[in-house]
Order: sequence, then structure tokens, then C-alpha cells
Amino acid sequence: MELDIAAPAGELTRALVDVESVSGGEGPLADTVEKALAGLPGLTVDRDGDAVVARTRLGLPSRVVLAGHLDTVPVAENLPARRDGDRLYGCGTSDMKAGVAVMLRLAATVPLASLAQDLTWVFYDNEEVAAARNGLRRLAAARRDWLEGDLAILMEPTSGEIEAGCQGTLRVVAALPGRRAHSARSWLGDNAIHRAGDLLSRLAAYQPRAVVLDGCEYREGLSAVRISGGVAGNVIPDRCEVMINFRFAPDRDEAGALAHVREVLAGYELELSDSVGGAPPGLAAPAAAAFVAATGRAPRAKYGWTDVARFAELGIPALNYGPGDPNLAHTRDEYVELALVDEAERVLRAYLTAGA
Repeated sequence: MELDIAAPAGELTRALVDVESVSGGEGPLADTVEKALAGLPGLTVDRDGDAVVARTRLGLPSRVVLAGHLDTVPVAENLPARRDGDRLYGCGTSDMKAGVAVMLRLAATVPLASLAQDLTWVFYDNEEVAAARNGLRRLAAARRDWLEGDLAILMEPTSGEIEAGCQGTLRVVAALPGRRAHSARSWLGDNAIHRAGDLLSRLAAYQPRAVVLDGCEYREGLSAVRISGGVAGNVIPDRCEVMINFRFAPDRDEAGALAHVREVLAGYELELSDSVGGAPPGLAAPAAAAFVAATGRAPRAKYGWTDVARFAELGIPALNYGPGDPNLAHTRDEYVELALVDEAERVLRAYLTAGA
């Protein structure tokens, strides 16, 4: 497939959306992106699996990394893309092919001589599935030098706002034991599901912390997200399990977050299911401060976890900034406002060429 990456960003978004790229099936789109970038002068283009990385080597004093994932969630009868007024509908429009389109158009249309800093473009695979398959995770482990930079801008959907850092997240499972019996003789048993009452009451009464970092307020949350128990309609259950999710501010590390959950739920047997740390705002970094100034937007905290955390682990300040609406991600009626796509291109173009 030929892709005109110099086309207007809205048209380019539509072309990208129409190339189905559900997680694990990004190969054809990665091929197309690689071919388009390889045809541009002054870029070094590398590939690892279905991740494509392009870099300038101008010897400028700083480097900015623009990153976005190529994959989408499964299609929900929302392909091909369709335009309705100023909106473009289709799978991946918001999350995050509009952001990818902006990245590609900038690569094609910003003259190298106008750049104020060197640039790296990272297009990666398998963001929407298990972390073990994440293409950026793979690059960080095996191709660390490809990701070097003074600032990373992850073009996740933010409705054109700057969302700094991200929350960490962990899940634990509380196992509540009981004693099985026939429900007709319930007094002979000990109902494990009933034992969940105190645990759920503690969670309902929990007062989450709010913490301000670099002017951004991160709100935490400790919530039961799943409960299971029972084996039959006439049996007193002897086991109940409650899964609990803790979304924590990036001033806590994973160990501290787990210790806090264990303290709140003292007396319960807790098994850690999964955990990943957050990312600090990083707004004090000169490159981040310059980007904030270029947008004229007041940064806000990122609620949720994103791959900015992977850059933070590498010591690279990272921000979320993209034209899509995060509330529309993964929905059947997903769409992007085309005006926001154009605005993101304008803002990034101005920032990347400022002072050149």
C-alpha cells in the first residue's frame, strides 16, 4: 500500500484507520509506515518486529521523541472510516491513529533545516494488549539507544491538552476462606461470601489521597473491581475472592503502594496479581517547560497508566499529548474531531521549529 504522508492530517488519519491493525496484526501498517519514512531524506529508519523508529542526526543540542502505537482494539463494525461533518469515525481514530497521522505528516513536511532539535519518531506495536507484548517495552530492553532523548511526547489521546506523567496501578486478590455445607443446613457452614462484607465496607469507607506534583493534582483510588465465589445454588461457599485495584500517584513506588494496600486491608490474605509504577510529571525539565509554553495550555495530571512510564524508567521526561478524546477510546462510535488533529499538528510544528 502506498501512503501519502504529506497529505493533510485529517485525510492521512482516514487512510491509516482504513488499514486494519488490531494488536498482533500491525505488520501491514508497519510495512507501509517503514516504506514511507524510508523515502524521506535525512532520516535513519530502523525496525524491530512491527516497531518502526526514524531519527534525524543533525547534531542539534537536544532531541525530542514523538511516540505512538500502531495497533487498535478489535474492530466493532466500525471500519472503514466515515466522515460526518467535522468528525471522523472509525476504529482507532481517537486511540490513536490521529496522533500517528500527525507524527507522519510532521516527518514529511517539516524541513530539516527548520528544526530546533533533533527528532525521533517511534511507531510501535501491541500497546493495547498484555504488557509483556508491548513493542515499546521491547525497544526499551533491546534497543535502548533508539529511544534516547531530552523529552518524549506520547501522542495518546488527551483532547489536545497536556497530561503530565501517569498514575501507577496494582491489583491484589483477597482470598476469604469459609466452610462448605448444604444450604439447607447453612448453620453447619461458614459462608465465605458473607465474609467479604467487612472488606467491602473498608473499601467503601476508604478516603483516597490527592497529591499535587508540579502543579498537577493526582487523585488515588482503591476499588473492588471483581468478586467471585460459590460453586452451586445449594452449597454454602467455602471460598470467595475479591480483586482490588489501587491507582496511585507517581510519588509512590510500587513497593510503597503495595505496603499501603496491605495496611488498609490488614488481616486479609492478599496476593499481588500485577503492578506497574507511574511516571512523575517531569515538568521541570527544560524541554518539557518549553513544550508547555509552546502550547499555552496548563498541564493536568494523567489519570490512568500510559507508556510515558516506560520513558520515565529510562530517565527521559515524558508527556501525554494527542488530538483524540480518551473518553471515546475503544468505543463502537469512536471518532476524532478533525479540528483537534489540525491543532495538534500546528502546535507541534511551532514547538519543534521554535528558535531554529
